[in-house]
Amino acid sequence: MSSGDMPGPAAVLPAGAPATADPYVPGHGTDAYRVLHYDLALDYKLASNRLTGRAVLAAVAARRTAAVVLDMTGLRALKVQLNGVRVRKYTQRAEQLVVHCEQALEAGAEFSLEIRYDGNPQPRKGLWGEVGWEELTDGVLVAGQPNGAPSWFPCNDHPRNKASYRISVTTDAGYRAVCNGLLVGHTVKSSRETWVYEQNQPMATYLATVQIGRYSLESLPGSGSVPQFLAAPAQLMARARTALARQQAMMGTFVSCFGPYPFPDYTVVVTADELEIPLEAQSLSILGRNHLDTEWESQRLIAHELSHQWFGNSLTVSTWSDIWLHEGFACYAEWLWSEEAGVMSAQERALAAWQRLTAEAQDILVGDPGAELMFDDRVYKRGALALHALRRRSGDLAFFALLQEWTRTHAHSSVSTPEFILTANRVTGLDTEALLHPWLYEEALPPLP
Repeated sequence: MSSGDMPGPAAVLPAGAPATADPYVPGHGTDAYRVLHYDLALDYKLASNRLTGRAVLAAVAARRTAAVVLDMTGLRALKVQLNGVRVRKYTQRAEQLVVHCEQALEAGAEFSLEIRYDGNPQPRKGLWGEVGWEELTDGVLVAGQPNGAPSWFPCNDHPRNKASYRISVTTDAGYRAVCNGLLVGHTVKSSRETWVYEQNQPMATYLATVQIGRYSLESLPGSGSVPQFLAAPAQLMARARTALARQQAMMGTFVSCFGPYPFPDYTVVVTADELEIPLEAQSLSILGRNHLDTEWESQRLIAHELSHQWFGNSLTVSTWSDIWLHEGFACYAEWLWSEEAGVMSAQERALAAWQRLTAEAQDILVGDPGAELMFDDRVYKRGALALHALRRRSGDLAFFALLQEWTRTHAHSSVSTPEFILTANRVTGLDTEALLHPWLYEEALPPLP
């Protein structure tokens, strides 16, 4: 975790007040404390969409505070304990659970919170559509980006608060629960099955996920040093294997370009439902049945989601305004795979993207697009073009040395655009800020690199 995760100015706010330096998700997350570990035990009944949960948070106070504010929406807290003692007073308001401490927590104090809760989880509706816990035709999907995590567990919901996780899911027999990290336990009792996962690498709340479905699990052949798995309904398994036949080659390309894969394994979940877009979570990605194709449009999405394991999951933005560090890099990873696969060179991809952008409105600052436009396609394409401009100026040797240095020195931490520029300056010897500024912080589209 980077030392820059805790911005200083919020330290002057009243103790316990919810505080965030991120205007993209106002009211979410606080710098009054950091969660170091989440232990989540969930019991879910599919027919009634009923979730009963127990969340144990190990945390440390960043400043003196008389209340611990957690993000939680659509669920009801039943019992709260602080350091093993039942809390007399806690309140729920709108999308927050506020735990009032009988004695203020001092700066640096480690503490534990245990929250028992239940409810009928629903996705949050907002600027980005519906995000969070969502019922499928026959199962569950969690799409947490950017603020869907509080729909299924109480948390400090900000991307810069990364923690380790243990997630236990008990659900109906015949269904598989797939979560982040390594499967460390599976038990069957009567008509219920329990699946236990551990994610030891630091993870942002929005990347935590639960996928439930009638999934079979298979190893993908030729996975090499990174074990890769496929979880899909039996009737879609053959199609999924065909669609993912080149994923191992993608993995090899990205390891060569970006450095070692940052997690112990990688799983792709394929839902029986069609999905509008694929999703990435830490150590896994989720595709819909409509993404199982060998044509470029599906293959680029498979590559895009895989690349997020480096850019977005291992290296996670400190604030959402820097979202191009996720999506611009993942879009450029598509172009790199296109080049490696012999489909089209990165330069040709850049030209096609640049020509499309010339026909669109030039009214966005990619380096700070605003909440409503943070997932605008121009953030993806202009972000990728910014990297292509850097590659063209620096040359391949320095450019790929930069990407590997970037992922190595900031692995499993929070990152920002200024940090990337400093790293790029050091590795390439260029004035990277001058080079990138027109692409990121000016509305007019620069000339094609």
